Amino acid sequence: MNLKFINIKTILCFCSLVTSVSLFGQVTVDEKDNLLNDSDVDKAVLESTKVTEDGRVKIDGVAAVVGDYLVLESDILKAYQDMKNQEIGEVSYCDAAETIMENKLFAHHAVQDSLPFDPERIESYTQQQISQFVQQTGSMQKLLDFYKMESEDELRDQLMQINKERMLAESMQGEIVDDVEITPEETRQFFEAIPEDEVPMISNEVELAQIIVRPEVGEKERQAVIDKLNSYREDVMSGGSFATKAVLYSEDRGSRSQGGKITLSRDDNFVKEFKDAAFSLQEGEVSRPFETEFGWHILMVEKIRGQQVDVRHILLYPEISSEAIEKAKKEIELVREKIVNGDVSFGDAAREVSDEKETRESGGQLINSATGDRRFELTKVDPSIYDQVSELKENEVSRVIKDSEPRTAKTFFKLITVTKRIPEHIAEFSEDYTKIRELALRQKKLKEIKAWKKEKVKDTYIKINGEYKECEFAESWIKK
Repeated sequence: MNLKFINIKTILCFCSLVTSVSLFGQVTVDEKDNLLNDSDVDKAVLESTKVTEDGRVKIDGVAAVVGDYLVLESDILKAYQDMKNQEIGEVSYCDAAETIMENKLFAHHAVQDSLPFDPERIESYTQQQISQFVQQTGSMQKLLDFYKMESEDELRDQLMQINKERMLAESMQGEIVDDVEITPEETRQFFEAIPEDEVPMISNEVELAQIIVRPEVGEKERQAVIDKLNSYREDVMSGGSFATKAVLYSEDRGSRSQGGKITLSRDDNFVKEFKDAAFSLQEGEVSRPFETEFGWHILMVEKIRGQQVDVRHILLYPEISSEAIEKAKKEIELVREKIVNGDVSFGDAAREVSDEKETRESGGQLINSATGDRRFELTKVDPSIYDQVSELKENEVSRVIKDSEPRTAKTFFKLITVTKRIPEHIAEFSEDYTKIRELALRQKKLKEIKAWKKEKVKDTYIKINGEYKECEFAESWIKK
């Protein structure tokens, strides 16, 4: 649902692009030869630059300087390619350049305003990124080859810089718009101001409900996992390496390659049982086996650092017998039969038998996490279930769908129904209030950011070089 009068260049200011981050401090670029005094340049980058005879450093392709940051031609190229890949509309190199400059402006003033900044959070997030990348590529060496890096430390340093700047920019944006709210009357005024030929079209939408039935883990299989974890624990307490055991045996693919290492704070999004174990132990202490919704764990506290702890853990999933899988399948098939025959409603069946606690009490009703309401744009429904719901009529029940958990790859079964279909239509204020309010609030926040940017450009060192001076945006960035 797009509105032509919300300028795409303005919307792009919300983009968090993964671009190369310059390691320079506050610098100035000579107009005539694009040279910097080498005293201005972070010594870490001198190896990749050329020092002239007079002690200055030739920087190839400095497109702009914003506060304490350089914008390189390579930054703009990567940002442009990223925008094209995201298919966010017609974009140009000027769009990419302005988006990067805005991110640099946000980051610069976040530092100037001393906004709260947690280096340990950056470190933790970077480590999680690397673990995910390794999982995707297959090995650390393949990851290094892909990014043309010499070592894991070099990759980590680059990602730390990127994540630091991105989080600073996000923090500044949040500071600008945190107090921005929208009233029903403002929402109405926004909607009524939309030209008649630009009132957005709402795509086909559906409201969905589901019933989940998971095979039960038998006591024998559960005890087998506990016994394994206890044996690992005893070996570690006798001098064995926890990290080695995690690499060999843990089924947590995200942390396994790092020896099960995870850094977390009390505010991080981990399940309660895991955090309780992590913050109840002393350094070097190993927990007894404990269960979470993801499986069974043992955990060792490696280091306590203020409000954060470094832990290592091993995760195992109990085996599920073929008999348990078959039993779950028959159970959900019987439930489907009763719903189709009219013996029970879908909602009542979900409240009675569904194993998904998040939706069970609401009769299996799904909530769109992106909007907070029940509606899902049909074309954006999870591809794995699109084929199952695209042709369903209202209150028709899908066939039994066999699926698996993303983390554990464990099998489960589900039924889906379309509780309501909303055909494609031109937006109506009362019917589509939630979406209209979202657009109105977004535009109000964009105006706040635009006003902030206009003001901050006046008292920030900004230099635009070369062909980027000809971009439409340049006039508002260059001080007369």
